[in-house]
Amino acid sequence: MKKHNLILASTAKEVGVIEPIDYAIFQDHGYRGLYGGLTSKDIHKRKNLKPSQKILDHMGTTELAANLFRATQTEEKLKSEKLSIKSKKEANLIHEEVGKKVRKAIRDIGGTLPENLPKEESIKKIESKIKRLKNKN
Repeated sequence: MKKHNLILASTAKEVGVIEPIDYAIFQDHGYRGLYGGLTSKDIHKRKNLKPSQKILDHMGTTELAANLFRATQTEEKLKSEKLSIKSKKEANLIHEEVGKKVRKAIRDIGGTLPENLPKEESIKKIESKIKRLKNKN
């Protein structure tokens, strides 16, 4: 997901999402679409994450997959509509729209909406445990 967010950022930059604050707003629009209107701050609160904790670091595979699908499909849409996108505001709306469609797909197949999925153990803690286990062997 981290790698693909860099690709998405590069694509978004081509349509006017340039400054770090622009990208934060762009990302929030994607979250709002996928998480039923929740912003990244709302998701932090709902999942009981500390401000320093990253949302992506506490996602399980289902939630990561939904976010990866949102990101890849937003990238594809931005690329295919690049010539007609006139502003970062339009890019934000596209990201939110794609998020809503991914959310609808999850709902339509009877899946658990991402905001209702449990917070997972931090990937950093898991990586640390794996490293310790490897060092023991």
